[in-house]
Amino acid sequence: MVRSLWTGASGMIGQQANMDTISNNLANVNTHGYKMQRADFEDLIYQTIRTAGTPATEETVVPVGTQMGHGVKLADTQRVFSQGSPQDTGVPTDMAIVGEGFFRVQLQDGSYAYTRNGNFKVDNTGRMLTSEGYRLLPDIVMPEHFLPESITVSKDGRVEVRAPEINGEEPIPVGQIELYRFPNPVGLTALGENLFKVTNASGDPIPGRPNDLGMGQIYHKFLEMSNVSVVKEMVALIVAQRAYEFNSRTIQTTDNMLGTATTLKR
Repeated sequence: MVRSLWTGASGMIGQQANMDTISNNLANVNTHGYKMQRADFEDLIYQTIRTAGTPATEETVVPVGTQMGHGVKLADTQRVFSQGSPQDTGVPTDMAIVGEGFFRVQLQDGSYAYTRNGNFKVDNTGRMLTSEGYRLLPDIVMPEHFLPESITVSKDGRVEVRAPEINGEEPIPVGQIELYRFPNPVGLTALGENLFKVTNASGDPIPGRPNDLGMGQIYHKFLEMSNVSVVKEMVALIVAQRAYEFNSRTIQTTDNMLGTATTLKR
């Protein structure tokens, strides 16, 4: 069968994966802390018909070889960890990381996950949790009778609160935010719920305090928006759609050529 049929089909499959990646980025344009993905492709194996450098005469060699490609495949979907824009929310439990680092949370099974989403809440025991109920680590525990609107977080992660019944108007230190960075953050595995899991590719987490040893700063009462550029994604969507059409056209053209060949003998 003509090679271009399968080559065109591989191109359509590849562009479908590209469209899936772009649509997921656009769907998460308002997801706090979301990091966009990029679909990367690589060409498939080649059929070598003539090898470059093959002797042509006693004194010369073939300068250019002949190879026929077999299409394309999806190589990876790389996550881009560029900074998202901080959004002022005015909520005392919101925090945004500007720079390197992740918050660490503890999952229900006791394992750890990492997130850029600083949309935290305070439960009935005074602990800071994610919207899904995962504990922020190290534990940040508010004292009894604290005033929720009095929570303050410094850029280096020190958390203080006021509880007039306990300490009057003096702020009470309640914890220290820690951040974690990775040698290869693109190697992290996404779990959903704005969470990432450590893998062998990402390397072990490197702990540190905000605004120290290469870590980012904490912006209190802010949330980091996604780093998805709607304009760039829409342009990529158009390019992917046209590439899909071009590959389908090669299949149609090949089919027409085969149809012409079948009519040679009547």
